[in-house]
Amino acid sequence: MQMNPKLKNAIEWGYCIIIAIILALLVRYYIGTPTIVKQPSMYSTLEEGQRLILTRWTRTVGGDYNRGDIVTFEAPSQISISPYDVNMDNPVAIYGNKPKNIFSKLSYYVLEFNKVSYIKRVIALPGEHIKIEDGKVYINGEELDEIYIDKSIPTGMGTYSDITVPERIYVCNGRQ
Repeated sequence: MQMNPKLKNAIEWGYCIIIAIILALLVRYYIGTPTIVKQPSMYSTLEEGQRLILTRWTRTVGGDYNRGDIVTFEAPSQISISPYDVNMDNPVAIYGNKPKNIFSKLSYYVLEFNKVSYIKRVIALPGEHIKIEDGKVYINGEELDEIYIDKSIPTGMGTYSDITVPERIYVCNGRQ
């Protein structure tokens, strides 16, 4: 018994479309993805509304970042934390967005619907001591020369942190 040629053709096209979608999702999640800058915090390096293609290769292979690298990461679910609630033994961001089923995971992690991400510059690496005081960043007691900061943009005052960066954690700054 032979299959109708039109039905056979439709099935073949269906397979091709499914394979193309799977390949596109794999490339987007593991290799690179397009994005649009939605925050002004990286001005003058990046401008709001600018379109970028982000590489995900370092994350995919578990590589390390270097000081000065521009990275993107998921916005923490808890943006503002009282100084009394910060665990200084493990000063990392809190991420509470945990999709429950396979479709919500696909939507959130791969398609990135309803996901807020930040784009920032790495300023401190794992194991380094960082202190931000009077608008200046100090790494292991030495002032960080942030040549990428536009001098006309005001930076914060006061002491914001005085920590040793935990392993596999990077400190990012978006003041430039």
